[in-house]
Amino acid sequence: MTHAAPRRGELVRPTRTPDVFDERVHTAARYGVPVAFGLVYGYWAAANRRAGGPITGWNLLFGFVTAVVFMVLCIAVAVLAPRLKRELHSLTKSAFAGAAIAFLFNQSGASVLECVALGLAVTAGVFAVFFYRYYTREDAAGNRIR
Repeated sequence: MTHAAPRRGELVRPTRTPDVFDERVHTAARYGVPVAFGLVYGYWAAANRRAGGPITGWNLLFGFVTAVVFMVLCIAVAVLAPRLKRELHSLTKSAFAGAAIAFLFNQSGASVLECVALGLAVTAGVFAVFFYRYYTREDAAGNRIR
């Protein structure tokens, strides 16, 4: 079978996918996602702490304080980590994830050693994933390859 040759001046497909969201959507998501994650995290920590018991005022306060601290730390990590080298960038994000999981596990009444072991395991796994991601998408100077 034969195929027609492409004509001169034919449109070339773009190499990147188009950005369908404008800057306002990205700005809203930059702060909206940590707020949503923080609310879920605060509820989860409060639920772990009460262990199926009744919801009290102190439990609600604990949940909201935990949510606010998580939101602030999540936004700080999201803003500051990309400015670091890829190793520290990966370590910052993975340490945040490991500490967050270890804190949730600690609220369920587990021992400190179990929480530390789980936090270190999560940190190591997340570090491996993020380091691989940043290592394969940056050049030696740390500039992103587009």
